[in-house]
Amino acid sequence: MQSAFQKDAVLLADIAAARARSRLRLWWLGQSGFLLYADGKTILFDPYLSDSLTQKYAGTDKPHTRMTERVVAPNQLTGVDVVASSHNHSDHLDAETLVPLLAANPKARLLIGRANRSFVLERLGKIDQRLVELDAGEQTEIDGIQFYGIASAHNTVERDEHGRCRFLGFIARLGGLTIYHSGDTKLHDGLSSSLKSFKPDIALLPINGDRPERRVAGNLNGVEAARLARDIGANLVVPHHFDTFEFNTASPEEFEAECRKLGQPYKTLRHGEGVDL
Repeated sequence: MQSAFQKDAVLLADIAAARARSRLRLWWLGQSGFLLYADGKTILFDPYLSDSLTQKYAGTDKPHTRMTERVVAPNQLTGVDVVASSHNHSDHLDAETLVPLLAANPKARLLIGRANRSFVLERLGKIDQRLVELDAGEQTEIDGIQFYGIASAHNTVERDEHGRCRFLGFIARLGGLTIYHSGDTKLHDGLSSSLKSFKPDIALLPINGDRPERRVAGNLNGVEAARLARDIGANLVVPHHFDTFEFNTASPEEFEAECRKLGQPYKTLRHGEGVDL
């Protein structure tokens, strides 16, 4: 198993130092999980900080063998204002991560897709008062942070019986920073045009691609992620959804090569690594 760039007490000290100095900083927590500190606020996007999927699929024909060690226990992350969950797959809505995380952060709100409310309550319990719901094309404010819902395709733009998107990405605006977290998505009609109007400073995009033999829904590949970032005018693109599970990963080399070809600024992080913004 690969070692994290930094973990546990070292990672927590890095987060504390950024807060103490009021530095805008972003950390990759593995898979699609990111921690953002900006303007005195802390946002977690799609944290997966357990081994629940490895345990669930042990001994099956689709093992979720972990490639890189976990960076921190969820109950050790405190001072969190908002946790955003893009959709209901367990690496984005993990009870073993979110239940202890929300307990450790009693004032934190959980941002979810409006279509997923019933599923979220079934998985996480009676947390109705902590939910903030959003759909594609809608906006909301949580503790001074502006959030906008963006439709994602995983593999398609799937909607419930009321026309609400089951898979979302989120635009967050705070402290003069605009950041797009894709959740899981492939390219779809309207994705680029809906993002261009926000002029995101940072785009967090998956690069593991779509391979039917994996028997899971797919994502952008590295070339597509680089081109999307360039198309929407992102000042920086950071890849995710790789190096967590052996069966569902990709090398970032293709992504990096395409970014260099396009002149698209990028930063590939290691698990637990942060970057100043």
